[in-house]
Amino acid sequence: MFENWKRSILFVALAAFVAGIMFAGGCQFFRDFFPDQKTPNLQGQATAEQLPGVGPDTIADVVSNSSPAVVKISTRVSSSSYVDPFFRDPFFRQFFGQPVPEQEEGLGSGFIISPDGYILTNEHVIDGADEISVTVIGFDQELQASIIGADYDLDLALLKIDAGNELPYLRLGNSDQIRVGNWVIAIGNPYGLDHTVTTGVVSAKGRPISVDDRQYENLLQTDASINPGNSGGPLINLNGEVVGINTAINAQAQGIGFAIPTSTVQSVMDDLKNSASNVRPWIGVQVRSVDEESARYLGLESVSGALVAGVIPGSPAAKAGLQQWDVIIEFNGNKINTAEDLVAAIKAYPTGSGAEMLVVRKRQLLTVTVTISEKPKNMK
Repeated sequence: MFENWKRSILFVALAAFVAGIMFAGGCQFFRDFFPDQKTPNLQGQATAEQLPGVGPDTIADVVSNSSPAVVKISTRVSSSSYVDPFFRDPFFRQFFGQPVPEQEEGLGSGFIISPDGYILTNEHVIDGADEISVTVIGFDQELQASIIGADYDLDLALLKIDAGNELPYLRLGNSDQIRVGNWVIAIGNPYGLDHTVTTGVVSAKGRPISVDDRQYENLLQTDASINPGNSGGPLINLNGEVVGINTAINAQAQGIGFAIPTSTVQSVMDDLKNSASNVRPWIGVQVRSVDEESARYLGLESVSGALVAGVIPGSPAAKAGLQQWDVIIEFNGNKINTAEDLVAAIKAYPTGSGAEMLVVRKRQLLTVTVTISEKPKNMK
C-alpha cells in the first residue's frame, strides 16, 4: 500500500511538471507568432504593459514637470451697487441704499507659454477686469498682468507678466493628432484649490456648443473633471504638451467638459500678439437654427437656415431692414443651413464691406444688403 501511495505522489508531480512545460511553451508560442501582443493577463487586471507608454509614474511625472507653468489668475472689477439688507428692494433704497464702490472678484487659470512671461487663458476669465493678478509658483507676491490681445468669439486671451527672470513654460502640441481615447490631464484652480489635477480621456473631437452668446465650433470633449476656476488652464497629453485650453462644462451632466484645441490657438497667436483679433465683425442680430417646429410655424419648405430671433436697434441689421422672424438662407451666395453657418460667414467677412443675404420673410424671398461693421467694445 505504501508503494502505491509513493507511485501516486510521483504521478501527480510528473503531471504538474508536464503541465508547467506546456504552459510555458504555449506562452512562448503566443509571443513568437504574435510579437506585438502582450501575454494575456490571467488575473484580468489592467497593467502598465497593457497601456503602451503609461507607467505607474507617467502622469505624476507630467504633472510635476508641468505644474510650475500653470498659474492662478485673479481679477477685480470695479462696480457701483447698493448696499441694501433688503436685497436691493427699490422701496428701501431711500433709507439704506447709497451707491458705494464694490470690488467684484473673479478667478481662473492660465499657463505660461514662453520664458518671457506670455500667458494663455480664456477671454471670459479676464473680460471686463480692471485689475489682473497672476500667482506663479515660487513667487511670494502676485504679479500684475497686462492684456496683450483678446478674442471674444474664440474665447482666447494673451496676457503678459514681467517676473524679472525666465519662467517655466509649456509647449503647445498638435491637437489634430490627438485621438479619441487618448489620455489627457487637466491642471487648474477649481473653486480656488490651487493646482488641482484631474485625468481622463478625449471623449470626442470637433464638438460645436453654445454658451451664452458664444458659438464654439471645434472643441475637444473630455471626461477629465473641469469645474469653475479651471477655465483657461491647460489640457495636457502624456508627452507634457498642451493640446487644449479648458473652457466649459456641461452643468446638466457629469464627466463632460470642453477645451479649445491648440490648432485654434496657433492659428490666431500672431493676431493675439498684435491685438488684431480684437476686431469682431458684427451685424447685430440674435439668431438660432431653424428646427422642425419653427419651420412648420413659418411655413418653410425645408428645415434649414438661420432664424432671426431679434434685431438690435441701430445695428447694421436694423439699418438694412432685417426683421424678427426673417430666415437667412444665403450669405453672399453661400448656403446657410444653421445659425453657426451664419456666425462663421460673418466672422470671415471684412468689416466695412457690404454683403447680400437671401432672406425668407412671410414665405417670400427677398435680398437684403447689410454692411458688416465692428462690434462695439461695450457689447458682449
